[in-house]
Amino acid sequence: MKFDFRSVMSGRRRDPVAWLMRGGLRIASWPYRLGVRRRNKQFDSGKREVIRCGVPVISIGNLTTGGTGKTPIVCFLAKHLRAKDLRVAIVSRGYGRGDGDENDEAMELHSRLPDVPHVQNPDRVEAARIAVEELEAEVILMDDGFQHRRLHRDLNIVVIDATCPFGYGFLLPRGLLREPTGSLTRADMAIISRSDCVEQPAIESITSKVRTANASVPILKSNHSPSALLEHPDRPRLVSELAGQHVATLCAIGNPDAFMQTVQHCDATIVDSMSLPDHDSYSPETMAKVQTWARELDPSVQFIVCTHKDLVKICSDRLGGKTLVAVMIELEMVDPGDVLNELTQQTMAGFRH
Repeated sequence: MKFDFRSVMSGRRRDPVAWLMRGGLRIASWPYRLGVRRRNKQFDSGKREVIRCGVPVISIGNLTTGGTGKTPIVCFLAKHLRAKDLRVAIVSRGYGRGDGDENDEAMELHSRLPDVPHVQNPDRVEAARIAVEELEAEVILMDDGFQHRRLHRDLNIVVIDATCPFGYGFLLPRGLLREPTGSLTRADMAIISRSDCVEQPAIESITSKVRTANASVPILKSNHSPSALLEHPDRPRLVSELAGQHVATLCAIGNPDAFMQTVQHCDATIVDSMSLPDHDSYSPETMAKVQTWARELDPSVQFIVCTHKDLVKICSDRLGGKTLVAVMIELEMVDPGDVLNELTQQTMAGFRH
């Protein structure tokens, strides 16, 4: 049985072992906090160099580890900029990609944005250089870039997942925060994702905490709206096909609970689920376990539902005799997009020849 670390971090587990684990993890977070503080002070004071790449850089990042829903926002911005006839490139670290291979995020983005190149390199400055000098990019989207401060960015967007906004209030490894919420002072915009998955008081609480750190930052709300189902390799299906169905979910993402909420919003009943570690590669050994799990599902289950990131790695339309489909997600801006348009236009001003 997979260990549910979120139940320990969140405090849902209240047994003595969980209490001891939380105490130990909190102590372990102290050196991490000191390291983060020292690093940020070095950049703030100019002791560490910040490098410009010659074109505007828009960073889409977050405060927490795990899935906050950045990918639909990256896609939304890429399409927005491409519609203005700008050559766009995405740069990212490429976590979990192996030697020379694309990771799941790159495969998903390539599928959704075939005309937007994606450069993966742990050295984001080098990735930006390649994008500008070799791919002739006019604007760069830096995916998961809030903590990567060495590459100068002209617009800093922070994504906050409404279902787990501040990593249970603690830094790693006690919680999911990569850095304290006070770092929001660096943000030029905050986008609350999955805002339709929580009640209004929760949104107000998130907004209040962001305002405490950065009183003037624009805050926009967005939803992750299921737009279609996708069956491998490229067969689209209607989301309405899940309505009233008994389904099982399969995912290897940072926030499986949020994905399950999305599936429930499709009016499907989840009777079983399988969650794998974030960015799992679906090795042959893992696939054997997945197939066994799928074959043993209740006969009432007609669909196994996964994310697009999972589908591009599994590359199959069936699991254990069940139909496998991915839920395709599009960003729906709840608030008017004028602020976002204005900020992106300001970012591009002065760079177009």
